[in-house]
Parts: sequence; structure tokens; C-alpha cells
Amino acid sequence: MALQPATTSIAAGNRGNFLFPLILVTSLFFLWGLAYGLLDVLNKHFQDTLNIDKSRSTLLQMAYFGAYFLIALPAGFFMNRFGYKNGIVAGLLLYTVGALLFYPSAQLASFNFFLLALFILASGLTFLETAANPYVTVLGSPETSEFRLNLSQSFNGVGSFIGPIIAAKLFFADEAKSSNLDSVKMVYLIIAAVVLIIAGLFWKTHLPEIRESELVSKAAQDSKPLFQHKNFTGAIIAQFFYVAAQVGVAALFINYCTEADKSINSAKAAYLLSVSLLLFTLGRFAGTALLKKIPANKLLTVYALINILLCILVILEKGNISVYALMAIFFFESIMFPTIFALGVKEVGHHTKKASSFIIMSIVGGAIMPYAMGWMADEYSTAMAYIIPAFCFLVVAWYGWKGYKPY
Repeated sequence: MALQPATTSIAAGNRGNFLFPLILVTSLFFLWGLAYGLLDVLNKHFQDTLNIDKSRSTLLQMAYFGAYFLIALPAGFFMNRFGYKNGIVAGLLLYTVGALLFYPSAQLASFNFFLLALFILASGLTFLETAANPYVTVLGSPETSEFRLNLSQSFNGVGSFIGPIIAAKLFFADEAKSSNLDSVKMVYLIIAAVVLIIAGLFWKTHLPEIRESELVSKAAQDSKPLFQHKNFTGAIIAQFFYVAAQVGVAALFINYCTEADKSINSAKAAYLLSVSLLLFTLGRFAGTALLKKIPANKLLTVYALINILLCILVILEKGNISVYALMAIFFFESIMFPTIFALGVKEVGHHTKKASSFIIMSIVGGAIMPYAMGWMADEYSTAMAYIIPAFCFLVVAWYGWKGYKPY
């Protein structure tokens, strides 16, 4: 989930060969995708190694997405003062520090220390997400900026897909060894080293200056206060519940699979999570193609209704069928975040930047709702916990049906 790019420009005379900077910036998309891909596997791993319950394990999501909510505005202020390049380097250094803190957290076997480490790591990711999109749009010809941005964003999905594979191979491959945290130490030390190298490359690499241009449209002259734009206020609500659903669905994925089908162990469930995240990535490409023929609000409504039906199948716990339904949810989630975002900032004119900030901050839903799911899973069952994302998708369906209208 990344901030939308500001409208930017770079003097034609300053354009050169930005292939290497583009590769560097694209690596950021991969890095935060990898961090998110590992996150949901850590839930189950910490339940096993630290003897914590499901609701407490979802505090990982609270620390991760809470950082986005708390750090987004400070990150923006930092970059306005010191520039996007320094913001990226600061983000990478925070990412490195957070990853390094996983080592003492594992040594102490302290879940609270892990939460602190993850919060610092996610604070770094907040800086990266705030800066990366604007950079991609100026690293080359303006005519191909959309292509570059979509290409870079696809690596976010690749990182999310690879994360669970790494985790399955190292965290759960040997059940006898999965009771300790040595694999967690190794994974995050390697990540810290790679991120620090990339920070050094950014520091040494020339990157173009970014200059924001003014929005020019009839809507820009609109004097109506931002919060009187109903599509915007509706988008804040819809995005809160969408991200809550997305994070909740993934947070208890491994628990659900191992409980719904006894032939599935934690390692296999982690692989299934990886396949699900691949479906999410493929869904983005498929959804983009469909959006050329189907109005965005209608496709959003249809996808949300499909996910409600899939959640019902998950709740009914029909073995393999329910596991496949859970995996299919990822495919139909794929277009929701960018579609809600685009509909939310439509026709708000000169309020666009401020509207973007508020909608991005609404991802705090990902910090709150998984805990409610964890509590329900502990009190009733993991399957029953999926009532919560079903309700969240109902809110998304409402937004696509009526809430998206600007009046």
C-alpha cells in the first residue's frame, strides 16, 4: 500500500540515464513487500515459539500498521524539509535498525521487544512508501511514467509472494527446530545487511530533484471544504474497513489452514499463503484490464460481494473447499485499495494532497481489526473470526454502490 505519486516534473535537460536509480527505487517496493510477506507467518511462528495466543500474536499487525498511522505525517514533514532522497535514506536506516533489533528480541525471547523492533522497521517502511512513488514518476520520460510506476509496484507483489516461501523454508521446514528463534535471527540479520547496502547505494547515487506542480482543473477552484466531499469521507471509512479485512484475512491464514484441514502443517500453510499473495498480484493485473471496460465502482462492488460469499464459505469450514475460498479472497482484494483511493480523491481539486494523506492514514484499520479477529478465534474458533472481514467487505460493497458519489 503506497501513497499516490504527486504530480511532478523534471527539467528536460536534466533527464539522463536513470536506469540504475530506477532499479534502486524499485528495490524499495520489493523490500516492503518482503517485510509484509514475512509478517503474517511470524504470527503462527511466535504462537508456537513464545507460547502466546492468537489475539496477542495479532499485536504484530497493530505495531506494523500503527507505525504507518503515526509516522506518515512526520515522514512527510521530514521530506518537505530535507528532500525525498534523504527521506529514503532515513527510511532505510530505520528499516535496518528494526531488522537488527530482531536479534536481541530473539535472544531474550521477548514478544514485547519484537513489537518494538517491528514498529521501528515499519516506521522505516512508511518513509519509503511516502517517497518511492514520486521518484519513479520522474526517473525517465513523462510519457512512460505510468508504465514505470506499475512495473515498480509489481515488485511489491513479488516481495509479498517470496516472503512466506522464505519463512516456510526456514521457520517451519524442520518441526524439531521450529521451536527456537534461530531462523528469525538469521533472516533479519541478512535483511538488515541488504537494506544497509541499498541505503549506501542511495546515498552515493545521484537522484533528480522533484518539483511539485499545481493541480489545474475546474475542481481546483472549488471552495467547498474537503469533508463536504462525500466520496472522500466515504473513502476514509471504506479504506479503513478494507485494510482491516486484508490484514485480518492474512494474519490468521496459517491458523485457519492447519485447523480446517489436518493434512496441512504450518510449512504447507505458509506456502499456500505465498500462492495466495501471488493470486493477489495476478488479480491486480487482471483487474487493471477489466477496469478498461467496467466502471471502477461497479467492479469494486462485485469483487466485495464475491468476497463476502467466500468469507461465508470460510466460516462454514468445509475442509479443502474453504481453504481454497480463503485463498481466492486474495485475488478479489487486489483492486480494492487503489480503486477506493482513486474514487476518494476524485473531484476534490486543490484538496487532493490533503485528501490523500487522510485516506492513507485510514489504513490504521489494519492495526485494530486483526486483534478483534484474534480474540474471536481464541473465544470461539478461527473460522468464526472471519465474520469480521465479511462485515468489512460489506462496507466496501456499500462504497462501490453508493458511497463513491461526490454528492
